[in-house]
Amino acid sequence: MAEPTTIAIVSDTHLPRGSRRIPEPCLDRLRAADLILHAGDIASTAVLDELEALGPPVHAVLGNVDEPALAQRLPERRVVEVGQVRVGLVHDAGPAAGRLRRQRRAFPNCDAVVFGHSHVPLHETSVEAGFAFQLFNPGSPTDRRRQPHHTMGIARVAGEEIGFEHLRL
Repeated sequence: MAEPTTIAIVSDTHLPRGSRRIPEPCLDRLRAADLILHAGDIASTAVLDELEALGPPVHAVLGNVDEPALAQRLPERRVVEVGQVRVGLVHDAGPAAGRLRRQRRAFPNCDAVVFGHSHVPLHETSVEAGFAFQLFNPGSPTDRRRQPHHTMGIARVAGEEIGFEHLRL
């Protein structure tokens, strides 16, 4: 059996901002991953370039505070295929009420959707008609807002399965 694919997931880095930087434990996880997902609000092309220089392929989407030059490089939403799993990626998944159902409709052929914007770590799962669907927000490694900790996410893909977890930084 093949080793699982490891995906490092971040969102809402909002850099550069003062002396704020991506924490080393987060950078270590990003470097060690097979793939990096960033769910928007990178803020500058320089930060996207830094993420791409870490090694693993980076798939990112445009956030609402990203500089105009990022709009030339990033879509507002995308689907990333990892083995037999399809992951939707969007920055703002809308209001909490009905979010999981809305995203399931917005990304009908996906097994999961990763989003950002709120800075609030979240992992929800639903099973309808025998089909599991997951919604995941990694929180933020740099701007925790009202959350107790900076966070990021890790996903592992094996075959047709994807599992998510939050990591406190």
